[in-house]
Amino acid sequence: TGTMNKKKKPFLGMPAPLGYVPGLGRGATGFTTRSDIGPARDANDPVDDRHAPPGKRTVGDQMKKNQTADDDDEDLNDTNYDEVMRFSSSWRCFSCKWKSNPLAPCSLAVKPLLLFLREQREKEEIEKYRMERPKIQQQFSDLKRKLAEVTEEEWLSIPEVGDARNKRQRNPRYEKLTPVPDSFFAKHLQSGENHTSVDPRQTQFGGLNTPYPGGLNTPYPGGMTPGLMTPGTGELDMRKIGQARNTLMDMRLSQVSDSVSGQTVVDPKGYLTDLNSMIPTHGGDINDIKKARLLLKSVRETNPHHPPAWIASARLEEVTGKLQVARNLIMKGTEMCPKSEDVWLEAARLQPGDTAKAVVAQAVRHLPQSVRIYIRAAELETDIRAKKRVLRKALEHVPNSVRLWKAAVELEEPEDARIMLSRAVECCPTSVELWLALARLETYENARKVLNKARENIPTDRHIWITAAKLEEANGNTQMVEKIIDRAITSLRANGVEINREQWIQDAEECDKAGSVATCQAIMRAVIGIGIEEEDRKHTWMEDADSCVAHNALECARAIYAYALQVFPSKKSVWLRAAYFEKNHGTRESLEALLQRAVAHCPKAEVLWLMGAKSKWLAGDVPAARSILALAFQANPNSEEIWLAAVKLESENNEYERARRLLAKARSSAPTARVFMKSVKLEWVLGNIAAAQELCEEALKHYEDFPKLWMMKGQIEEQKELVEKAREAYNQGLKKCPHSIPLWLLLSRLEEKVGQLTRARAILEKSRLKNPKNPDLWLESVRLEYRAGLKNIANTLMAKALQECPNSGILWSEAIFLEARPQRKTKSVDALKKCEHDPHVLLAVAKLFWSERKITKAREWFHRTVKIDSDLGDAWAFFYKFELQHGTEEQQEEVRKRCENAEPRHGELWCDVSKDIENWQKKIGEILVLVAAKLKNTF
Repeated sequence: TGTMNKKKKPFLGMPAPLGYVPGLGRGATGFTTRSDIGPARDANDPVDDRHAPPGKRTVGDQMKKNQTADDDDEDLNDTNYDEVMRFSSSWRCFSCKWKSNPLAPCSLAVKPLLLFLREQREKEEIEKYRMERPKIQQQFSDLKRKLAEVTEEEWLSIPEVGDARNKRQRNPRYEKLTPVPDSFFAKHLQSGENHTSVDPRQTQFGGLNTPYPGGLNTPYPGGMTPGLMTPGTGELDMRKIGQARNTLMDMRLSQVSDSVSGQTVVDPKGYLTDLNSMIPTHGGDINDIKKARLLLKSVRETNPHHPPAWIASARLEEVTGKLQVARNLIMKGTEMCPKSEDVWLEAARLQPGDTAKAVVAQAVRHLPQSVRIYIRAAELETDIRAKKRVLRKALEHVPNSVRLWKAAVELEEPEDARIMLSRAVECCPTSVELWLALARLETYENARKVLNKARENIPTDRHIWITAAKLEEANGNTQMVEKIIDRAITSLRANGVEINREQWIQDAEECDKAGSVATCQAIMRAVIGIGIEEEDRKHTWMEDADSCVAHNALECARAIYAYALQVFPSKKSVWLRAAYFEKNHGTRESLEALLQRAVAHCPKAEVLWLMGAKSKWLAGDVPAARSILALAFQANPNSEEIWLAAVKLESENNEYERARRLLAKARSSAPTARVFMKSVKLEWVLGNIAAAQELCEEALKHYEDFPKLWMMKGQIEEQKELVEKAREAYNQGLKKCPHSIPLWLLLSRLEEKVGQLTRARAILEKSRLKNPKNPDLWLESVRLEYRAGLKNIANTLMAKALQECPNSGILWSEAIFLEARPQRKTKSVDALKKCEHDPHVLLAVAKLFWSERKITKAREWFHRTVKIDSDLGDAWAFFYKFELQHGTEEQQEEVRKRCENAEPRHGELWCDVSKDIENWQKKIGEILVLVAAKLKNTF
């Protein structure tokens, strides 16, 4: 305990000294917030209601009414004083010496009287207060009472409260001041006379009545100032006005000019021009410029022989608009670094014309071997002869500079250039450009000699050999071209040069574009097989051919195909690629010649026979087409494709009996479902409905699982308006072919056509169950509801369809136009994310731009659509319709030709027209016009 008492502080438990504040010594004083102080309003401040009666005017009165009656503390404030009750909260009865309280002996007798007197006094005070400060409501009370006497007519006749301000105050406008044009004066001041007297009629009528007919020549008082018109003429002298303006400007400039030792501060001629140079051209901070200037100054002082420091300093000053400072700096730099080519060139650039020439002359004295300085000196000369003189002087000092020789030769005439080049190749024997330039200027014999010398001097450059081959081709020696290219490959390899296949192919493409066909083909044959594995040859060569076509080097591609066909004569795919190339880029004769060779090497390739026959047929040579098909029959007996091609050839040329006989023979020798279908269609389009039905029934006995036969049967019945039989045909077909989508669609449309909407809906639901995730069925369901006017159901179905088929372009394209116009663009972005390369989505985007009248973008997207899928007829039809409305005749014709070359076969709208039996003989161009005519801009 003793130890504990020792540790105990002596002041603990003692009272704090006077004025002690805890924590004050260490600075930990407290702070007071507004919540500690309370509101800033004093107890006696008036409340918000300034019209309150005296008993309720102050916060103090209200607080005292809330105090309890048994409060012992007396409030002797003046506001609590009352003449009757003295201090109302506390009073003392002096008769009985009792302080006021409810149990006092005299309280029961005196208190009611005092309260009554107090109420009377307060009532009088309130009335007096209201008399002194009445409310607004009381001030108008007499007028309100008189409103009862106002009649309805008087009330209605009271005018509306209007804006008492005038019109200019109500509608403030900026005052417009339009200067009177010169033409006004020229028109109205025709007379050259000055009138010094006033006509009596002008004084009589205020000048409005004029003595001249028309009133155009009224000289208003003060309206004609002497000097505006040239004496003797009635026109304004605009030249004098311009001279006066120039004189005024000169006077102002002379006023601000200050003559100091014969020089003027302001140059009147260059005044306006120099204003542009006063505008700072740099966009940096001024502090950054100061720092850069300081740093560069430090660099220059530390290492004065460092050229980049002087150049950077000069350019900094140039950028900040201090051109003269920049010139002074760079000239000082030339003194410090006289052997620096860059400093001299920078100095020449910064100096004006004649000074720059002097700088360059000084540079040449210090650096007589600098090619760049000589070139700059030639550029500074404006006269051609002076340029030639400078360059020839340069060649005396630097005879081995190819750049100087080229610059000098470019200024000469052909004959002088040839002489200079002969000297140039002696001085620069390793420059290929100079040798080739000389060869171009020489005659054929001399050019051969020049190129031979060039090969001796530069045995490792391929361009000399290629130029030699082109020279021989240009002079008709095509047999030498192949030898020169072969010798080039051999010689270059002997000199250790690696044969780069890609470079040689590029050279061949350049030869092709230059018109040297034989040289380009020779190069291709020589290098096409270099550096390629044997198993990769076919694939690589086909890629090379496509690349050449993309670069528009058609002869190179033709040479590749020719070489590939020599190596692979029995490859049908190579022959096909070559044939399609000739069809798209060659002539009809070249295509037919190629196809003749093709069927000789690949007689079993039916497509090659058919291409040859079609080419002859399109050229109008029907007998030749028949002979080709006859040869095809010999090579491919009982071929379905050749039978049907022969039938089409005869039917297209109106040889219907021949076509019937061919089909009958085909049904007996090569009976297939397609042969029967073509037979039915031929009779149907020719109007023999009974024969067509008989053939259809016969065909269905053999090929009941071929859906197109059931479709044709139902459509024939539908054409005869036998709805029940058509429905039965479609139902029978669906039993045999439940996965045929067109059959489901035909049956659904038949029910919709006869008004059975519920049955059509049920058919489509059943079809979706049997064929899940099929976008065509979903699309038909959506369109069915939309055609019925049930747009909400259509939108719901579309949402389900996109969940089941999220990558279906045809659904997305329909969904875009189901949306309201503001949401279509957003929907199209979603569609492009899901189906970036789908032609239906691209077509929908093109139509969207079309609807927004963005013609250029729409055309671009139409081009993209037909490029991605040229077989989509709907895209061609919309494109053609678009060009009909917004394009020129040339653009319309281009779209039509491209469509005919593409030969589209698919597309919903396209097939509706092309498969109509009335249009069975229509050509592609005619079908395009028909489909475009049916389209409507309803999107």
